[in-house]
Amino acid sequence: MTQPQQPPQPQPQDGNPYAQSAPAAGQAKQPGHGYPQQPGQPQQQYAPFPQQQAGSGGFPPARPVGGGGNVALGIVAAVVAGLVLAWAYGAIMKATDHEIGYAAIGVGFVVGLVGGKVGGRNPLVPVLCAAISLVAVYLGQITGIAMYLGDMAHISFLTALTDHFGDINSAWKEAADFKEYAFILVGAFAAFGSARKAAS
Repeated sequence: MTQPQQPPQPQPQDGNPYAQSAPAAGQAKQPGHGYPQQPGQPQQQYAPFPQQQAGSGGFPPARPVGGGGNVALGIVAAVVAGLVLAWAYGAIMKATDHEIGYAAIGVGFVVGLVGGKVGGRNPLVPVLCAAISLVAVYLGQITGIAMYLGDMAHISFLTALTDHFGDINSAWKEAADFKEYAFILVGAFAAFGSARKAAS
């Protein structure tokens, strides 16, 4: 007894994406999330997502707050520059036999320049350079007085500075006036500004 033949299955109509048969094994899917390209439209290409760096979450690395440079090394460099300039300032005072107020501005500028170049963009560097400039100018004036008294007493500069520091400091206070203090403060502002400019 012969089995009855199955009626033919209806074929999917053109333009119905849900009635199309699944692609054969090994056949690549068409772009567009599996939907067929509509006639008359250009074929879209989908670029792959960029690979994310491990541990970065796909975002660029955060920029350090302080920028480049080493703060501790910058302060050390500013201190060394301040000591050298203090000695040079004192030598100028001794050679000219009077104080040059504008030299205080030069001391501050160089101290800030050195500290800013080495220390970088950390906001603490200009403040410390201004403080170092104040001390450097004071030591420069003290050094000039010590050199002058050392020549008068026929002793070395270091001996006069260490053995008679109290007398030298008292002489500095008596000779200081408003103009001298103003130059010292302007030197500190010069150190602050040059440190910020050098680090930018």
